Amino acid sequence: MLLPAAVVGGLFVAASPASANVAVTQVSTDPFTDAQAQHRTEVEPDTFSFGSTIVSAFQVGRVSGGGASNIGFATSTDGGATWTQGFLPGTTGNAGGACGQISDASVAFDAKHNIWLISSLGVNCPGGTPVLTSRSTDGGLHWSNPVTTATGSLDKNWIVCDNTTTSPFYGNCYTEYDVTSQGDSLRMQTSTDGGLTWGPARAPSGTHTGLGGQPVVRPDGTVVVPYESLNNQIRSFTSTNGGASWNTPTLVSSVSHHDVAGGLREEFLPSAEIDSAGTVYVVWSDCRFRSGCPSNDIVLSKSATGTTWSTPVQVPIDATTSSVDHFVPGIGVDPSSSGSSARIGLTYYFYPTANCTASTCQLDAGFISSTNGGTTWSAATQLAGPMNLSWIPNTSQGRMFGDYISTSVRAGGNAYPILPIASAPSGSTFAMGMFAPTGGLAITGGTTPTSTPAEAVAALQPAVAVTAF
Repeated sequence: MLLPAAVVGGLFVAASPASANVAVTQVSTDPFTDAQAQHRTEVEPDTFSFGSTIVSAFQVGRVSGGGASNIGFATSTDGGATWTQGFLPGTTGNAGGACGQISDASVAFDAKHNIWLISSLGVNCPGGTPVLTSRSTDGGLHWSNPVTTATGSLDKNWIVCDNTTTSPFYGNCYTEYDVTSQGDSLRMQTSTDGGLTWGPARAPSGTHTGLGGQPVVRPDGTVVVPYESLNNQIRSFTSTNGGASWNTPTLVSSVSHHDVAGGLREEFLPSAEIDSAGTVYVVWSDCRFRSGCPSNDIVLSKSATGTTWSTPVQVPIDATTSSVDHFVPGIGVDPSSSGSSARIGLTYYFYPTANCTASTCQLDAGFISSTNGGTTWSAATQLAGPMNLSWIPNTSQGRMFGDYISTSVRAGGNAYPILPIASAPSGSTFAMGMFAPTGGLAITGGTTPTSTPAEAVAALQPAVAVTAF
């Protein structure tokens, strides 16, 4: 199915959600009717931009036990002015595929081979929970049946490609995932032909259990993979030889985290991006600066190498004494900017009042930007909300809007976070779809500096292995 977002079901309109400050355009809606899923739901988007093309991919028709009816995509080939919606072929039974459900969409572009890629995780497939890769040769408008990247009991895949023409590994693409049957042991695989075939699975040296890795590629071809470690740390590992081997993980930071209220599904998965000079930016939710850990801030750490990291600082969205709880950030960096001129966009979710219940919590989305590499920031802008938790689908791990979100910043242009927005359902049918900020969001920056208050909370105790599809 492939339809312009302006006409699908008559639902795609520019609107300003209640209490939000930004006009948004709906770019996708759930058309499926299979009985297993909670319909008119779309969750967990990833978005990537290259040139004038922006591609977002996400779950459509969330299933409580895991995965969704299919993976949807929304593509703009004119810098976000117009959008086309569609759904991946050959995935689940809804699309002529063999899997029961599908999850964990991630988007990349391979400039050398001119191929757009969507990585996804099959659920209840004949081969278990494989990592799949769908390919597009026409700018993200049509997609092939997926190729199998990896098989087994897998989770939380992510894909990236080396798009620096001077890199010795230009045109390599890398997929990260964890093996749930081995305690969330991390793996990497490499493709040199635009995602058509994939090399053997390789693990980092040393201890490497975790999930939610987000690989990025430095201009010299070094791959840096920040991830959530199971010992309540953010760690990262690298490869300097095109994925032939992967080095021992190093510490980014310990984590102190407040589990958000209301039975909402949420983790401190990191979000990572890179600037044109190769500085890596990683953000996650953390309560270290709040006495008693009553709520989270979004914190930022940077690395010029991927092996040593700066002390985390608080992104100055709210004072550490506020009642606001911030979580699930998605960072984007203008790929043409760097260093003290790096243009950053950061999308995140928040509760205005952290101490709430399932019936009183109000879910919102916000945005903040920097024009100097995260030294100072703009005032925050509300993108969506308030949303009642009963408006979003349920899972075995709580109400779900997505385990991650992302922000894409066009070179020299605006930021495009595609995000799920829900309104009050009609009977048993939800009213939740994917939206883009109309025209994108300006990277204005501001004068509010990052902060490093005294840390008030000790790091958490080690966690157990988790499955999060």
